[in-house]
Amino acid sequence: MKTICPKECKDRIAKGENLEIIDIRELYEYNQCNIGSRHIPMSEIIEKHKELDVKNQIVILCRSGKRAEAVANLLEFETQFKEVWIVEGGIKAWKERVDPTLNIE
Repeated sequence: MKTICPKECKDRIAKGENLEIIDIRELYEYNQCNIGSRHIPMSEIIEKHKELDVKNQIVILCRSGKRAEAVANLLEFETQFKEVWIVEGGIKAWKERVDPTLNIE
């Protein structure tokens, strides 16, 4: 599993790199604030992972990074995905380092 800091992730998105950001938080968390990423709750990742393009680099985002680690490990060891990243510090770090206007509380 690889990690990426929020600022680098945002920069790579802006450059048009082949990243697919997956927010695995619960729906109420995602609805409260999000960065425009695709929402697949952690509980649905096994059944929906086939909807993701294996050619993309998959970047997993959660609140603080703990749930993302579990999902990234699962995707790496139980599926065909080879490029799985987690956002260090999750949406909380994204707020601190990229977009302080996010309302995550």
